[in-house]
Amino acid sequence: MATIAACQNLHRDWLTSLAVASGGRTFSTHESHWAWLPARRQLVLLYPERISPAGIRPGLAEGARLGARSVSAWLNNAVGYSPLEAFGFHRGPQPLWMSAPVTALQQFSAAAAALDPAPAEISGPDADELAAGGGHPRTAWHLTARGEGKLTGRAWVFVPTQAEQRRQKEERELRRQQDRPVILQPRHESRGTAVAEPALQRKPAAGSLAGVFGLAVGPSSRRKGYGTALLSRAAAVAATAGAGHLAINAAPLGLELCAARGFELIGRGQQLRLDLR
Repeated sequence: MATIAACQNLHRDWLTSLAVASGGRTFSTHESHWAWLPARRQLVLLYPERISPAGIRPGLAEGARLGARSVSAWLNNAVGYSPLEAFGFHRGPQPLWMSAPVTALQQFSAAAAALDPAPAEISGPDADELAAGGGHPRTAWHLTARGEGKLTGRAWVFVPTQAEQRRQKEERELRRQQDRPVILQPRHESRGTAVAEPALQRKPAAGSLAGVFGLAVGPSSRRKGYGTALLSRAAAVAATAGAGHLAINAAPLGLELCAARGFELIGRGQQLRLDLR
């Protein structure tokens, strides 16, 4: 069974990878660590252990300089968020961290979902972020679900390599040791042509955790098996890449689906948002 700390680290690493792949970066301000997602004009506060005005104020100033339209803050449930409220943040839906063995999900049909690195129907920020699936070694795969000749849903699978996990861990440790503001330079991934299947030679650490992020099914296509197909295909991709479990950050509306497909609730987090428009 995965821990909530492992799920949150995975989510932090995914957001960091997404930022770099889409032309953004990460930076630190005292004990606050941020990812800049340029495609969405969004600044993200990444699971701080402590929140203080000395860390938040310069981070928001940097976000304003970059042209951020919104700021999201992801927190462990044990971290007090009142300092963020003083800056105008408001609480959003509570994240529900769930996990399941990849074998439990593969019993369901994945026929409606497939690996799809560059779907023609996707545009805007979603299209800009498709670059996350083109890095080498591969750590992310984009999936789509289709029915009746149309796109019905999509999701990402994220499986960091051992080298990526080690790099992210070292970077987190470096950030914890910092006692002054510092800008961290991102590691730029090479972008090549996306391949059809996960590369078997880049196994993650034994017993590692893969993540399903951004899973969405269109309102008119819900309760028709497309969400299940995406989860099952995600489990197959993760298993081929060497992961043993899947984690998902379920919204309250997705709790029923995930629980019915073998996911167990392992912890809750906090999400806050600040609109800068």
